[in-house]
Amino acid sequence: MINKLSLPKINLYTFTFRRNNDSKNNNLEKSPKQDVFEMTVGYVNDLHGQTNNMTRILSGIKGDLRLSAGDNNIGDEKNKKVNRAVIKFMNMANIKGSALGNHEMDTRQKDFVDTAKDFKGDYYAVNLKQAAKDTLGVDDEEFEHDELNKVIKKTSIIEVKGEKIGLIGAAPIDLKERVTHPAYHKDCSVDKLEDTIEDIQEQIKELKEKGVNKIFLLSHMGNTTDKIVAENTDGIDVIIGGHTHELIKGIEEGENLLYSKSGEPVIITEAGKNGNYFGELNLTFDRDGVITKAQNNIAETKFFSKNMINQYIINQILGEPEVIGSIKHVAPPPKTLIEENAHANFMCDAMRYELGVDIALWNNSGTRSFFQTGIVDTRDIKDIAPFEDRVSVANVSEKKIVEMFKNTIEKTYKTQGNKPGLLAVSGLNYTVNPQKGKLVGMSFIDRDGQEHKIDIENPREDKFYSVAQDSFMMFEGADFDVLAPKEECINYPFNKDFLACEYIKHLNEPVVINQTGRIKFEEG
Repeated sequence: MINKLSLPKINLYTFTFRRNNDSKNNNLEKSPKQDVFEMTVGYVNDLHGQTNNMTRILSGIKGDLRLSAGDNNIGDEKNKKVNRAVIKFMNMANIKGSALGNHEMDTRQKDFVDTAKDFKGDYYAVNLKQAAKDTLGVDDEEFEHDELNKVIKKTSIIEVKGEKIGLIGAAPIDLKERVTHPAYHKDCSVDKLEDTIEDIQEQIKELKEKGVNKIFLLSHMGNTTDKIVAENTDGIDVIIGGHTHELIKGIEEGENLLYSKSGEPVIITEAGKNGNYFGELNLTFDRDGVITKAQNNIAETKFFSKNMINQYIINQILGEPEVIGSIKHVAPPPKTLIEENAHANFMCDAMRYELGVDIALWNNSGTRSFFQTGIVDTRDIKDIAPFEDRVSVANVSEKKIVEMFKNTIEKTYKTQGNKPGLLAVSGLNYTVNPQKGKLVGMSFIDRDGQEHKIDIENPREDKFYSVAQDSFMMFEGADFDVLAPKEECINYPFNKDFLACEYIKHLNEPVVINQTGRIKFEEG
């Protein structure tokens, strides 16, 4: 049952397209004499294993065809149960195809193949190449080859309302840099953008030869890359996009309405991240398979009721959640990775308090959900920190901390989607110059609330702080400088979500999530 409160949140927008750059036909309308085909596409992207949101999406998603742009899963083999729950949702939602995202490849090849076999749709990646097993010569105990082509396709043809629809998929160009364990996929490579465009065009040609004139690209390459692909290929009608977590409402020429090399319209979609939104795209094609009208609607997931059958199935897989407290007030969650995240800062406070350390850090991009007012349970907290990256504590020099922040901030402001994002903190304040993409100030905040300025130009090598992070950040080094090797850390057998639950219990009162002011921004 759709909650009526959701209706004002749905963005309705209709656009009529020009075709072939012909100024005389800039307002091509449907003619009574013209053969037309109308269809609705329901789409999701970057769900990141958010099972609570999935149960709500299932109550609202519609469409003659339902598709995903990838990153449905989350984490490696430690998240097997969550990934199983994701596949159950995708099957119940009747999702027919998904791009291969980097998080699908976080896990070992066999684990991915075993999970993907249960998917009633298909994964697609035209640009993922895997070397044959007998040509590998890879000697690495972490590496276990499996035939990914058993569950990953380049393209396929499906029928919707009697019409042939072509599906092509593309994995992220930076997949090997984004996966949690690159060693799991030493036999894999992803074509560069120029080659990927050729891969896509070749598949379009084959589809056209089979009589297909309506083609969807399922892309986990990011919005900027999707635009390049749209304008440098011929034959794509719609790009269901993901990876950079853009929230694209409606249809705007030059933004998500572009034109192919021959001047035909190409629509790009992307519905944010973490399943907070999902989309519905209404399309009208002419007899040649060219879009003449479209309407792109975005719905906000929280306004939809949970599908209780899906909730029951998820509970069977993950277990019943435990109520741990209540949330009185929350600050709005950030919309980008270059905003301060009060929800992530609270999680850092939990690590700092429960472990008794000087400083706690967390990567903003690892925050997959946010607190909401009302009763909070263990599943809610797990959705915020779904990765099973165990917590580690190490003594780290002031110099290493400063250098890590400098490098992370510089990378964040240079990359598409601003990944990995500004760091959430407890026990630190820091200042960023967004225009220069630089760290310009930092202070340590002791347990009495006293501020101690750190000289970021000459940080001390002989000054040490006890630092809590998850293992992903501390010593695996994905996206970040390694602060301490594993053997120098105290490695705990639990994740951040456990510490947050304990912290809320210890507070023993309705919680206010407003932990901001730890990041300042300097202009100029």
